[in-house]
Amino acid sequence: MRFLGGKKLQILFPAVILFLAVAFRIADPILLEEFRLRIFDNYQRLAPRLYQDAPVVVVDLDEETMKRHGQWPWPRTKLAELVQRLSDHGVALIAFDIVFSEPDRTSPARLLAELADRDGTGKISELIRKSGALDNDLLLAETMASVPAATVSGFILTQQDTGASPPVKAGFATTGDNPLQFLTQFAGATPNLPQIDEAASGIGSLNAFTDSDGVVRRVPMFVAHKDRLYPSLSAEILRVAQGASTFVVKSSGASGQEAFGEATGIVEVKVGQIVLPTDKGGRVLLHDTGPAPDRSLAAWKVFEATEPLPRLEGAITIIGTSAVGLKDQQTTPLDPNAAGVTVHAQILEQAFFGDFLNRPDWADGAEILLLLFLGGMIILIFALPQIATLPATLFSLGIVGAGVAASWYAYTDHALLLDPIYPGIMGIAVYTSASLLRFVSTERERKQIRTAFGQYMAPALIERLAQDPGQLRLGGEIRPLTLLFCDIRGFTTISEKLNAEELTHLINRFLTPMTNIIMSRQGTIDKYMGDCIMAFWNAPLDVPRHGKEGVDSALAMRERLVLLNSELKLEAAARRQSDIEIGIGIGLNTGEACVGNVGSDQRFDYSALGDTVNLASRLEGQCKTYGVEIVVSESTKEEVPGYAVLELDLITVKGKTVPIRIFTVLGGPEKAADPAFATLSEENAAMIAAFREQRWGDAEAHSAAARKHASALGEKLDEFYDLYDARIASFRKEPPPADWDGVYISLEK
Repeated sequence: MRFLGGKKLQILFPAVILFLAVAFRIADPILLEEFRLRIFDNYQRLAPRLYQDAPVVVVDLDEETMKRHGQWPWPRTKLAELVQRLSDHGVALIAFDIVFSEPDRTSPARLLAELADRDGTGKISELIRKSGALDNDLLLAETMASVPAATVSGFILTQQDTGASPPVKAGFATTGDNPLQFLTQFAGATPNLPQIDEAASGIGSLNAFTDSDGVVRRVPMFVAHKDRLYPSLSAEILRVAQGASTFVVKSSGASGQEAFGEATGIVEVKVGQIVLPTDKGGRVLLHDTGPAPDRSLAAWKVFEATEPLPRLEGAITIIGTSAVGLKDQQTTPLDPNAAGVTVHAQILEQAFFGDFLNRPDWADGAEILLLLFLGGMIILIFALPQIATLPATLFSLGIVGAGVAASWYAYTDHALLLDPIYPGIMGIAVYTSASLLRFVSTERERKQIRTAFGQYMAPALIERLAQDPGQLRLGGEIRPLTLLFCDIRGFTTISEKLNAEELTHLINRFLTPMTNIIMSRQGTIDKYMGDCIMAFWNAPLDVPRHGKEGVDSALAMRERLVLLNSELKLEAAARRQSDIEIGIGIGLNTGEACVGNVGSDQRFDYSALGDTVNLASRLEGQCKTYGVEIVVSESTKEEVPGYAVLELDLITVKGKTVPIRIFTVLGGPEKAADPAFATLSEENAAMIAAFREQRWGDAEAHSAAARKHASALGEKLDEFYDLYDARIASFRKEPPPADWDGVYISLEK
C-alpha cells in the first residue's frame, strides 16, 4: 500500500498515461478522427449556421414534379424547356447536378436512324437528310448556348479508366507546393455528350466525398484526373457566376505559409473575389444549416408559373433532385437524408456570406500541445503534497473545462474547429490515475471517519475531519453548543388529509431543504423525529460564532418555507385539490451540553444531551403559544447582537423553576437597521414594561401601536399581540396577586 502511494509512482504512472495518449493522438487513427468529427457535428447541432436568403436556388425535380411531368429520365426537350423557362424568369446562371453521358433515346433523329439501319432501300436515310430530323441533345445544347443565363454542366470521375476525359474550361494558377499531390487521383471519367459540354460556360465534378462513417462534411473544390486539376461543380459555379477565368490555389510553401519544410497541403482557393479556406485536401468544410425549405423551388412551379417568380430574378439555380427513387441522398451533420444538390447550394451560400468553418493546418499541433499542457499541469499539482485533493480536483477539472470553453468560443466566435474532447478525456484519465493513487494512500484512515459521521454531519465538516483526524475526540465531552429544534405546526391535521404515500412525500419535501440549510451552515443533524429536526452547532468540530450560524439557519428555513408553500399551492391548483400550507416552529438555545457517541456496543449515535437540549425543545413548543415561527433563549440572543430581535416574555417552561427571557428573531442586521423595526422594537418593549408594571391602559395602547408597525413591516405578529390583549383583559377582571412578578408559567411542552 505504501508503494502504491509512493510519490515517485504518483508521478510516473500518470506520466506514462500521458505519453501513450500523445502517441495515440500523433498516430491519429481513423477511429480517433471519426470521434473528432462527431464532436464537431455536435457543435453544429448546438449552434448551426442560420439559413439566410441567398442568391442560390435549388430547382428540385421532386416527387410532385415527377407526378405532374412524367417520370425520369425526361426527354432532353423537357430539360431544354426548363432551361428556357428559367432564363425567362431572369436567372443569372443554370447549373446541372445531372450527367448527360448518353444520347437521348427519344430523339426523333435517333429513332429514325435505328429504322434506317433496318431499311435496305436508303429511303429513310434520305428522309432524315432532307427533313433535318430533330436531335433532342442538340436542342438542349442549342438552348443552353442561346439563353442569356450562363450554364454549368457536370461530370463524374471514376477509378476505372473509361478512355474519356472531360474538357476543362477554367485556368489554374498555383502558389506553393503542387496541389495535385494532395488530391485523390481518378483514372476514369464519365463526361457529358460533347455538344452539351461545348455549350456550357463551365464544367465541374459532381463527385460526393464522404468520411469513413458515410457523412458528407467536406466538399472538394478540385479533383484530379490523369495529373490534371478539375473544378468541382460548386467551385465552377462560383467562377462562372463572377465571370472569372482562373482559380488561384494556395498550398503549403507559398509566401506567408510556414510549413517548416513539410508539404502540409492546400490552404485556400481564390475564385474571382471570393477566398475559400480549405483543408489540406482542398476541401471546404460544410457549415450545415440542416433542412431549409426556402433553399429549394419545385421544378413544376417553374413550368406552371404564369407570372415571373421573384425568387429566381438574378439567382444562381442548380437543377437537381430530392426524389428518393433517383438515389441522390446524402447524410450531412444535420440532415440524414439531404438531397445531394443541396450540398452544392450550401457551399455557395457559405461563399457568398463568407460563413466558413475552418480547421487550420496548425490545429493538430495545437491539440497535442493542449494535451501536454493539461496532463502536465495535472501531474504537477498532484505531485505537490501541500495541495489538498479537493483543490487539486477543482483545478484539474477547471483547466479541462477551460479547454472545452476555449474550443466552444473558437467555434462560435471564429468558426474554428479545435477538438478539446480528446485532450480533455485524456487529461481526466491522467487526473484519475493520479488521484486514485493519492486516494489509495489516504482512504483507509478517512473511511472510519466518514462511516461514523456521514449520516449527520455536513460534507464540509466531514472533509475537515478527514483531512485532520486529530480534531476528533470520541466519547462524551462537555462543550458549548447551540441547539435547534424545528417542528411542523398542526402536523396531525395535515396528516388526516393525506394517505401514507402523500404524507411521506410531503415530509421529505420539507426535511430535505431544511436539512440542506442547516448542513450548509456547518450544523450537525442529530436526528429526525417524524416531522421534527434536531440539530446542533460546535460539535464535533469547533464552529466559530455557532449561535449566529444557528440563528441564520432558522431565518433561512423561515424564508425557504415561504417558497415551499408557494410550490405546494401551485401543485395543488394544478391537481384541483385544496392546498396544504405548512407552518413551523423553531426553538434555539445556547449553552453547555454533553455531546458524543451515545448508545450501546451494537448501535450508537452521535448526539447531544443535557438541560440545554431540553430547553431548546421547550422553546420550540412555545412558538405555538406566542404565534411566532422562531423562539430563542436570552443566551442565543446574545450571540447575535445587531439582529432584529423582539422580547416575547419572561416564562418558566415546563420542568423548570427558574424563569427565562424568550425572544423572537425577525431578521438580520439589515432588518434591524430599518427605522420601521426600531419603532416596532420601542413600542414592543414599552408594552411589555407597562404590562409587568400593571399599567393596563398603557400596555393596550403600546400593543395596538406595535401591532400596526409590525403589519407595516410585513411581519405577522397578530397572534402575539392578541395574547397580550387577552391577558390584559383577564387581569382587568381579576388582577394578579400582590407578589406577581410578571412571569408566565407554561404548562405545555
